[in-house]
Amino acid sequence: MDQSKIENFRQTLVEQLRQRTANVRSKQERALEFGAADDGPKDSVDMSLQDVNQELALRLGERESQMVADIDQALLRIEEGSYGTCARCDKEIPLARLDALPTARHCAPCQELIEAGDGDDEHSTL
Repeated sequence: MDQSKIENFRQTLVEQLRQRTANVRSKQERALEFGAADDGPKDSVDMSLQDVNQELALRLGERESQMVADIDQALLRIEEGSYGTCARCDKEIPLARLDALPTARHCAPCQELIEAGDGDDEHSTL
């Protein structure tokens, strides 16, 4: 892969990192707001709904955090010079896959094997 394409992917990943990091903060703040909201006595339904909302906000924050970690790993692969190479078979990941999913660590056939449980990668991260 030529250097200009790698630089384009780096810029895309850095922008995604900024957006996802802001999303994580927002979701964490929202979860804390749900936990801190005290507007008088509540019945069990109100408390259950508040717990569900807080749990949902926390899970969404966790999902965003995982995406931030995936972006960090992709940026590290760019720095190491291994970006765009499948971590399982060492073949080049097609540009169409990287365009669709810039954090991809595996080519599509290897990812399918991993997801089917036939691969040897302990991470199911794309």
